[in-house]
Amino acid sequence: MASFLGSTLEYYDFFIYGTAAALVFPRLFFPEGNQTIATIGAFASFGVAYIARPLGGLVMGHFGDRIGRKNVLLFTLLLMGMASLGIGLLPTYSQIGIWATVLLVLGRLAQGFSAGAEAAGASSLTLEHSPERRRGFFTSFVMTGYASGMVLSTVVFIPIAALPEEALMTWGWRVPFLLSVVVLILAFWVRTKLDETPVFQDEVEESSAPKKLPAGQVLRFQGGDVLRVLLMSIFSVMQTIFTVFGLSYATSQGGFDRTSILTINAVAIGLSMIMMPLAGLLSDRIGRKPLILTSMAGCGVSIFLYFLALGTGNIWLVFGASLLFMTVFYSGFNGIWPSYFAELFATPVRYTGMAMGNQLGLVVAGFGPMIGGLLLTDGTFGWVPVAVFGLVCVILAAGAALSSRETAFIPITRLGEPYLRATASWETEESVETHQKSSGSPKTQSPVLSPL
Repeated sequence: MASFLGSTLEYYDFFIYGTAAALVFPRLFFPEGNQTIATIGAFASFGVAYIARPLGGLVMGHFGDRIGRKNVLLFTLLLMGMASLGIGLLPTYSQIGIWATVLLVLGRLAQGFSAGAEAAGASSLTLEHSPERRRGFFTSFVMTGYASGMVLSTVVFIPIAALPEEALMTWGWRVPFLLSVVVLILAFWVRTKLDETPVFQDEVEESSAPKKLPAGQVLRFQGGDVLRVLLMSIFSVMQTIFTVFGLSYATSQGGFDRTSILTINAVAIGLSMIMMPLAGLLSDRIGRKPLILTSMAGCGVSIFLYFLALGTGNIWLVFGASLLFMTVFYSGFNGIWPSYFAELFATPVRYTGMAMGNQLGLVVAGFGPMIGGLLLTDGTFGWVPVAVFGLVCVILAAGAALSSRETAFIPITRLGEPYLRATASWETEESVETHQKSSGSPKTQSPVLSPL
């Protein structure tokens, strides 16, 4: 519940910005005169948060691996909430000129810093609290919270987008940002009730050696896994192309009204709240890699079907393509990566390693809408370069997934094999297991695996 609500707030705040960037920010925070440049500028301001995300992941991952997951996740909630409230209160370009754009970007950078720490922290926390062989199911609720936040942000914007133009451009767009305080209060209260994770507590209590920098340790011993997570995270460009670029393309090029497309997006993402836990549950039984690779292949094909549907002008075809693309295939990836990425790393460097790789890869996803705007050409099939760009990202991500280890069936204390072997922790675990088997004593708790 703590991870679900925290992710709901983080992604609600993060993606109301994306909706506003597609619908209103080009006119409110950029100079008038060239709508195309203003739109690309708004998409770029959406993308700058993804530059701050790796920094947030690195800084907060360091503290998360040094002092614990809980307090860091409380801080990320407060930062995201304050940044969103600040954006909702900003004056516009017509009121203070270029300073409005600067303040908007600063608020977006703060959102990105917070979001960069949230996903890895919530995934590590939930994974480490989960029972063995059910880690995929429980950790899927981190991204179920993402879907909840996305749906909430979209549903809030539906009546706002239906307002008269003057009301929308003056006060209406501010309402979704200001409402985030409700979720902030609830999520913060729930997280204060959390305990630190048992496996992290054990690692802290048993380790007598001075702690080294987690970033240096993970790059030294698990640099390959950081790179794999980075490349697999590029696949998230599918999400931003659908939610931000697709929304803009459908309303400006496809002739659909804002309310219809927002409703379709809300339904498609809302149904993924059912699909993601199912994907996590299935991955506990058959493994993470088969489902991730199937999801990537499905999205690589269905992105073309989605844009073809937008070109027909038929709202029901768009709805069907959205369900296939986002609800079925993308949910398969989204429900599994929180557990899979976290499982690639050992406990002492889990938060940092996952955050570094994941957030660096998401930089591409963040600028996906802007790249799409630059690649878009005139004509009925002007979207093809955008879809090809998405397909290239799929190929890169699938290659990284193929080269990664399967982790679903490995005990949590044995995760992060390269790190454990390099620090002699692997041999420590094996010797304890051998002693317990020979003495006939039950293994009630896995030993602590700490750096030397």
